[in-house]
Amino acid sequence: MSDLSDGLLFVAVIVYGLAMLAFAATAANSRARRLSARTASSDATAIAAPTRVLVGSGGPSVPVTPPVLDGPALREPISRAARLAVLFTGVGWVVHLGSVITRGFAADRVPWGNMYEFSSCVALVGVTGFLVLLQRKKVDVSVGAFVMVPVVLYLGLAGTVLYTAAGPLVPALNSYWIKIHVFAAVLSSGAFLLSGVIAILYLLRNRHDETVKALASPEPGTRTTMVLRKERPVALQFPYTLGTMLPSAQRLDRAAYAVIAFAFPIWTFAIIAGAIWAEAAWG
Repeated sequence: MSDLSDGLLFVAVIVYGLAMLAFAATAANSRARRLSARTASSDATAIAAPTRVLVGSGGPSVPVTPPVLDGPALREPISRAARLAVLFTGVGWVVHLGSVITRGFAADRVPWGNMYEFSSCVALVGVTGFLVLLQRKKVDVSVGAFVMVPVVLYLGLAGTVLYTAAGPLVPALNSYWIKIHVFAAVLSSGAFLLSGVIAILYLLRNRHDETVKALASPEPGTRTTMVLRKERPVALQFPYTLGTMLPSAQRLDRAAYAVIAFAFPIWTFAIIAGAIWAEAAWG
């Protein structure tokens, strides 16, 4: 069972890595389509500006309305790469869950008795939260690559540096409180992992929007919240250019808030339960 659990975790990391690449390809294609649509819209507006055409000799002029590039033509369909990315994430989640369950059977206890198991469970909760947000349309696939990067790195760290062979609990941890305190810590930590990623993306998107706005109509001598050089906003630079492929700042802010609102009470309970357990174990 222990070998099976380790093998499933390895497979899960590989599948999550494929999902990360598919999400990245989806975000890159989305950014390219948006830039192309924006350029086409600007060109059409410049070429087909409202004009007045004379009807007959000395007759009245009739306004000509330019075409509007809007509606289904500019809507982004769910691409094949996006579907593949979500599929890889779902398959990886199932395999990862199997790794956690078989680890519990191998150790004959709850599967979060050391840092290796704790880290694996935290990553599993993070991926679960992302899939729930995706299904409820709180976020879209454009954030998938940013979520999967820390998950893959965290599981890689867990499977190498933090790895511990399956075995019984040390005496200090052999208590029913491990099912209460550590489970609450796992649940809240996994949610905080997700909310932390979304909050960072919110900062990137917000700075991107502020920079674009300031560059569009800069007012010399006016200080803004932007990064300034000689009191003028600098050009948009990496990593803020990633904001082009992200959801709106307001949407990211609401998603991060929803996850934190879920996790914070559980984390508070975990702290209280840990204090009670420490008093019972060590006085």
